[in-house]
Amino acid sequence: MNEPILVIEDDASINRLLCETLQGAGYQPHSAFSGSEGLLLLPAESWKCIILDLMLPGKTGEEVLAILRESTTTRTTPVIALSARTDRESKLTLLINGADDYITKPFDIDELLARVAIQLRRFSAAPEESQVLEWLDISLAPASREVHINGKPLALTKREFDILALLIRHPRQVYSRATLFESVWQDDFMGDDKTVNVHISNLRAKLSALSPHKHIKSIWGVGFRLAL
Repeated sequence: MNEPILVIEDDASINRLLCETLQGAGYQPHSAFSGSEGLLLLPAESWKCIILDLMLPGKTGEEVLAILRESTTTRTTPVIALSARTDRESKLTLLINGADDYITKPFDIDELLARVAIQLRRFSAAPEESQVLEWLDISLAPASREVHINGKPLALTKREFDILALLIRHPRQVYSRATLFESVWQDDFMGDDKTVNVHISNLRAKLSALSPHKHIKSIWGVGFRLAL
């Protein structure tokens, strides 16, 4: 196993508990006690997962998450957020902003380990396809997770890439928001369209910045597919 995992948690007792538990499960945990310290540790290792508390001194967890998703080295690294907030809106906001999972405090250690294992499995199960997928002026390489439009590189988040790859693989299929969420997030759809809508909107904006084509079509009352 031995996957390096970064734990960014300012509470020393919780940080120690997390690291001891992860180490006992065969991982290689490393501690950071503030957002700034966590960011300084990013170049030190090729992190396989990041456990991120939201209530951090200095840079907040939300600020750290935004930086992680802007960096080319951590854009697709699984991030599990920890928070005492239990409301649904907080969870949805985190998922929209790039968190891969969300655990509320106090948490069950066995559940945390299970969620870490799930994220590592998803992260390591990157497509092995060598074939480059193409649609109009888009070129998408599943193996390297690179996208180009008219030869120009396009930086996408993990979710944006997965949405685009799914649509290109099945260009004539209409995907409901529930199906998109369950296919890309691999979780049960919670009945709120906001998460999918925001990712589709961001993806459209990035595509249109490099291309005159309208690649993603909304099917009223149903969902989305590629524009034929």
